[in-house]
Amino acid sequence: MQTSSGARPNMPLAGITVIDLGQIYQGPYATLLMAKAGARIIKVEPPKGEPARLRATVGMSATFPFAMLNSNKQGVSINLKHPQGKALLKRMVAKADVLLENFAPGVMDKLGVGWPVLRDINSRLVYASGTGYGLDGPDRDNLAMDLTVQAASGIMSITGFPDGPPVKAGPAIVDFMSGIHLYAAVVTALFERQITGQGRLVEVAMQESVYPSLASNLSFLYNRKGEVPPRTGNRHGGLSIAPYNVYATSDGYIAIITVTEDHWHGITEAIGRPELKADSRFISNPERVKHMPEVDAMVEGWTRTKPRDEAIAILRGCRVPCAPVRDLKEVINDRHMHERGMLEEIDHPEFGRITVPTSPLRFHGADKVATTPSPKVGQHNDEVYGGWLGLTEAEIAGLKSDGAI
Repeated sequence: MQTSSGARPNMPLAGITVIDLGQIYQGPYATLLMAKAGARIIKVEPPKGEPARLRATVGMSATFPFAMLNSNKQGVSINLKHPQGKALLKRMVAKADVLLENFAPGVMDKLGVGWPVLRDINSRLVYASGTGYGLDGPDRDNLAMDLTVQAASGIMSITGFPDGPPVKAGPAIVDFMSGIHLYAAVVTALFERQITGQGRLVEVAMQESVYPSLASNLSFLYNRKGEVPPRTGNRHGGLSIAPYNVYATSDGYIAIITVTEDHWHGITEAIGRPELKADSRFISNPERVKHMPEVDAMVEGWTRTKPRDEAIAILRGCRVPCAPVRDLKEVINDRHMHERGMLEEIDHPEFGRITVPTSPLRFHGADKVATTPSPKVGQHNDEVYGGWLGLTEAEIAGLKSDGAI
């Protein structure tokens, strides 16, 4: 990719073309990050659209999550069950740098366009596969969704309160954490290709991508000689830090955590109890952990007397790590994220004025990638198949009439 002056655009992934067969959240988020780093993303969907579109309400061809995750992509349609559709994808792969998909293991092979076939077409291709449990192993073929992987990975077993049932995490953390890892795998392979000139197959399993996040809870298991970690509500997963909880205020909730003794001393100042610094029950974190219910009761005894924002201001003034528990309406209007450019308002052809994320990856000194709305199914067929692949109007019309696109 070059500008009209012939210079390479000042974006990290400028010149990289990605064939995006991603669906729902995992794959599309990985390629959104690539798009926001300057890559050209060609989103390939079946003629009726990818599964995320099927959740759309009457009168809409897309859902909000689809609009959120598919900004800055060109949309084309291909019927991969049609011989001409497969041939079309192969022509695209011959010119591309990356192909990314998050189908179940073996789907692309059954279609005749898996890694062994595409590697022979383009030896520089980075082929990225996102799955639930990996491309091999005894669980390979288990159906995987965010909810089921939260269950299988152990996340659900440690989420919730001790006297309640297992609870899923509110956000789709498995889909998005694995999407981030998929992005990292692709970029790492592209770096290697600069040295070797060869692409490779990279894969990310959803279950494996979230395992490291269990670190605090696993510490409980090892510290307690194999005792199964309990659900700890809003307390520390390893029950090894106090205070560490969500506390009620007079009009909401706040989260407070102490990592150092200075943080605890800040709390004693904030709640007007500086004498607690010398109290033998609370003199150190191990002692506070032994008296965790008393610590929590003291802190909440104070927070309940204050409005949420006033308590936050006092605690922050005393350098205590804390934050208000905000609802999503507050978050979507967060001035900080808007000013930093993480959240951006755009005009979408179906949804009107909406707020979408850009990218949490910041490349200082690089040009900003202007946000464009998510495409309709096949919106850029002519531009990609004609302008990029060089097909004639008659050839494109033939593919359409034959059902290949």
